[in-house]
Amino acid sequence: MTLEEMAWEFAEIFEDLDTQQINEVVAANVPLETLEFFVKYAQGFAKGAIISNSVRGQLPNLLLVGYLLRTLEEKLDPSQRD
Repeated sequence: MTLEEMAWEFAEIFEDLDTQQINEVVAANVPLETLEFFVKYAQGFAKGAIISNSVRGQLPNLLLVGYLLRTLEEKLDPSQRD
């Protein structure tokens, strides 16, 4: 499976999760400090970008999904670690 195929599969599975399941995935894979960083980083990034408020509110989630994808890549192929 290519990384692109894995990302699509992840997106399809993630889309079917309810809020409780998403929270469990996040709690098991993302340190609290990382979540806090995503919120602060997204706020700082959004200040300098011309984007709608609804998109601004979703930036931390986009960062989180990218982080979860990278975490999954590393779990499936430990040689991916830096």
